[in-house]
Amino acid sequence: MILPCLSRRSPPIWRIPSARYASSKSSDPLRILFCGTDDFSIASLRAVHDEHQQNPSLIDALHVAHRPGKLGGRGNKLLREAPIKSAAHELGLPTHVIDTFTGWTPPTAFNLIIAVSFGLFVPPRILNAAKYGGLNLHPSLLPDLHGPAPLVHTLLNQDKKTGVTVQTLHHAHFDRGTLIDQTPHPGVDIPDPDTCTPAQLSRHLAPMGAEMLVNVLRSRAFVPPLKEVGWFQSAGLKDRPIRHAPKISKEDMRVDFKTWSADRIVRTLRILGELWDDSIFEQLCNRKDDGPRRIKIHQVRVAELDQLESDIEIIPEPFWSPVHGCVAHYTPDRKVVCLESFTVEGQGRGTGNEYVLPRLKDDYKFLDL
Repeated sequence: MILPCLSRRSPPIWRIPSARYASSKSSDPLRILFCGTDDFSIASLRAVHDEHQQNPSLIDALHVAHRPGKLGGRGNKLLREAPIKSAAHELGLPTHVIDTFTGWTPPTAFNLIIAVSFGLFVPPRILNAAKYGGLNLHPSLLPDLHGPAPLVHTLLNQDKKTGVTVQTLHHAHFDRGTLIDQTPHPGVDIPDPDTCTPAQLSRHLAPMGAEMLVNVLRSRAFVPPLKEVGWFQSAGLKDRPIRHAPKISKEDMRVDFKTWSADRIVRTLRILGELWDDSIFEQLCNRKDDGPRRIKIHQVRVAELDQLESDIEIIPEPFWSPVHGCVAHYTPDRKVVCLESFTVEGQGRGTGNEYVLPRLKDDYKFLDL
């Protein structure tokens, strides 16, 4: 399969639509409001913009809506703009900042709304004003993994296959539209599943989704009558439960050393980028008078038990390993997770081992791995 080139220095080259996209449908020239936020949506925006440049009879106008910048970083002092903002400006496209559709009136008439990783529900008032309603590109094989975080849950679930789906925007619910295009059965392989991160999976799927979205526009698959193409419940998977992919919460990032295996700890940290715990500091340093001190874990390494430890009953608990120069923790599967980089609440990032060592309990027993 020929994938689109998304280089900023040269225009994308798109595969000529196959018979799969052949259609006798027609439409008015499209006036598109493209709603997006992140790098996954930028790939689709560039593809739609390229089609706009090369095929103005199909796409007459293209505007971009994005969310306002948010304060982040230490002390919430750094304004982080939506990545798609700079891409839209680079392409010379008109932009509109939207944090809510309440009270917002489109500045010009649009006849198609496209939402890709936008995060805001497009209300019926906006969809009804667009002759062709709305489209959404979703990075999963809908209806499976519907919700705002499909990439993360694909990896957390250790799936081997995935794909992309173009659906219509539903007037009342997220991810309940008609599936008008989808990666063919059984999906595509996840690249390097044992090391893949959400960002890497996004980069893998983004050009596939961009190509699919443009071919949907070319074939006018969004023009009624719509054809439902979803295959999940007709491919021998109808008895498999449809999974939700909710937004990742703080609690999802809380590690449980007493029940999680070492592999699960490593995998979850790789996918979520950070874990936290509020018991290790108290267990190690006996600082109950200060209250619980949360730690944020950034990097770990798994070590096997030595011969001495292999012969005794292991109770999951934290300890200091002088061999590795760091805090470590036994896990229920009889392995040792070394906390190579972590931060104690209120201290400098990554300085956890240096901060904890002089504060260990007086009666603490040092163990060698």
